[in-house]
Amino acid sequence: MALEHPAYGQVRAVTPTASVLLADNPSQMTLDGTNTWLLRGPGSDDYVVVDPGPKDKKHIAAIVEATGGRIALTLITHHHPDHTGGIDHLVKATGTPVRSVDPKYLRGEVTALAADEVIEVAGLRITVLATPGHTVDSVSFLLDDAIVTGDTVLGEGTTVLASTAGALAEFLSSLELLLERGAGKALLPAHGTDHADAAPVVQYYLNHRRERLEQIRVALIELGQEAGAFEVVRKVYADVDKRLWPAARSSVKAQLEYLRAERGS
Repeated sequence: MALEHPAYGQVRAVTPTASVLLADNPSQMTLDGTNTWLLRGPGSDDYVVVDPGPKDKKHIAAIVEATGGRIALTLITHHHPDHTGGIDHLVKATGTPVRSVDPKYLRGEVTALAADEVIEVAGLRITVLATPGHTVDSVSFLLDDAIVTGDTVLGEGTTVLASTAGALAEFLSSLELLLERGAGKALLPAHGTDHADAAPVVQYYLNHRRERLEQIRVALIELGQEAGAFEVVRKVYADVDKRLWPAARSSVKAQLEYLRAERGS
């Protein structure tokens, strides 16, 4: 019987070129845990690893066992520790070079990832897509048959936005790009289960974000245009678990900044 998500510590094939190892780090923010993607082209003995996951020696050992240590390259979708904590353990075990947008996570004689860069490795052709919004350094990786989206688009629920200026505008642009480039390709997220076609999930994200914007516009009519982010959270996210309100506050700050910039334009 084929494995289904979640399958902790077990290699689960998803597409002809992508398998996943789920880290055992479930939480409200990581859902069932962090997905480490193992990519390999037909006939290749080498692998590309995307996001080695948290600082967890058991998870790193599972990656090494699954790949035989033959990791030609490790790619990082963004800097959060549930994606990057295992880097140095994996490098020590395999010698893999590591590439990311943030220079802090580079290992080996490599350069930072650049938007629209094409990487040919392990029998694969991987295009780097800049998809900021969740973080400023978020990227996605486009394959022939799939798109690895990190935390930009999850397998279930929605992602938290950075509270930095311009985050929502960037996020909406990222979603439009993923909708254009990912249609018909499998969605391989960093948390939650994969989907056969990225397009419906990305479209849901776009619709959800527009709905939240409209809810915040309505809330501001009642609360006043200068209402703070947490006031809006209490109003708009009243049906959401209060333990998630701090994360919601970050997204609301991004949306308030977007709406106020819209009013000022």
